[in-house]
Amino acid sequence: MAMSIGTLARVAKVGVETVRFYQRRGLLEVPPRGEGIRRYSENDLRRLRFIRSAQQAGFTLEEIRELIALDAGQDHARARTLAKARIEALDRRIAELGQARDRLLRLAGECGADATAPCPILASFET
Repeated sequence: MAMSIGTLARVAKVGVETVRFYQRRGLLEVPPRGEGIRRYSENDLRRLRFIRSAQQAGFTLEEIRELIALDAGQDHARARTLAKARIEALDRRIAELGQARDRLLRLAGECGADATAPCPILASFET
């Protein structure tokens, strides 16, 4: 099934500019023009879905580029290494977000206790 860029984007649930962005980054090929417009294949749709899924899993575009190369070569060990590294990065980010949440909870609890004092939330952003 040949699709226009608009149809490809709609089926993949992304914007046309997202498709073009991935093309500029070399993650998605630009098909040749046929009869004035470019036609995208099921393989292009599969690749676009792969990119989106990998992004939702937390992979960077560079890591996705490597995963795409592995997809063709079936290098399970390297894919596993990339996944473990991504898990470690996500764990660090989760810890950071937990600390930020705890800090905001504490500040929100302090806010309003003394209406004459500076707001502890706003004051914390200044330091």
